[in-house]
Amino acid sequence: MAYARHWIVGPGAIGRLLALRLAQNGHSVTLMGRRPLPTHQTLMTPQGEALSLEVVTRTTPPPEVPDVLHLTTKAYAAEAAYGAVAAGLPAGTPLVLWQNGFHTQPLLGARHGGPVLCATTTEGAYVAADDRVVHAGHGDTAIGSLDGDHDALSRAMARQLNAAGLSARAVPDIRRRLWHKLAINAAINPLVAHHRIRNGELRDAPFRDEVEAVIGEVATVMQAEGIAPPAGSGLEGWRALVWKVVEATADNRASMLQDVLAGRPTEHAAILGPLCEAARHRGLTTPRLDALLEALAK
Repeated sequence: MAYARHWIVGPGAIGRLLALRLAQNGHSVTLMGRRPLPTHQTLMTPQGEALSLEVVTRTTPPPEVPDVLHLTTKAYAAEAAYGAVAAGLPAGTPLVLWQNGFHTQPLLGARHGGPVLCATTTEGAYVAADDRVVHAGHGDTAIGSLDGDHDALSRAMARQLNAAGLSARAVPDIRRRLWHKLAINAAINPLVAHHRIRNGELRDAPFRDEVEAVIGEVATVMQAEGIAPPAGSGLEGWRALVWKVVEATADNRASMLQDVLAGRPTEHAAILGPLCEAARHRGLTTPRLDALLEALAK
């Protein structure tokens, strides 16, 4: 099947990047959000080129049904956003979830009547204005289903993303990859948001000790869940993974920090919640993670 018509719900940085890249490659794209956006959009490429594109932007679903629905909202808004458009979807419409954390995916996976894929990406993008998104840096996207099914669909979506200029591949282990990203996010984002610092400042005292304590709790939970780090083993594997990302993103202001500074809701529950819930289920204690979850909820 050709997946030519895409609904993208959530016009943040990743949603808009996805919409404009697909539109540039000839796909029919409808970008939906809570408020109207200009139909004329500009995509700034990593090479500094300004691409002017026209996309359909709406606050409600159009009459034409999609071949695939991409949900690119923040995790805390995903269920409500899905509910606002689900009634008009034909049975069997594929759903692709682009959320951080590991809370939304199982819930919507059980709720949706068609195939569900999850995507995790390292593409760098930010919204510069209502009519402009900046593709700040190329990354990689992994896409697959939590139950390991829908391999043909995963490969088709990956091909479309690659053709649109977004490096992607279908993977059979998206659940493990989501846990890996969750571990990185949990060790970095809540701390930089709580202390209002850049990622690289986590290397300095007194923050470094806090990072190490969080990594220790994360490693314990991951071991109980049977999730190994991508390289190395045990605590040292998780330490290497987190500090590598801290070094690579030293100058970054994490998205959670940006949300805190702007007075917006954060994804703390989607990132910390699954780890704390898993710990309770396994009879483990995670005082550092619990304290960060409570602090960011205020």
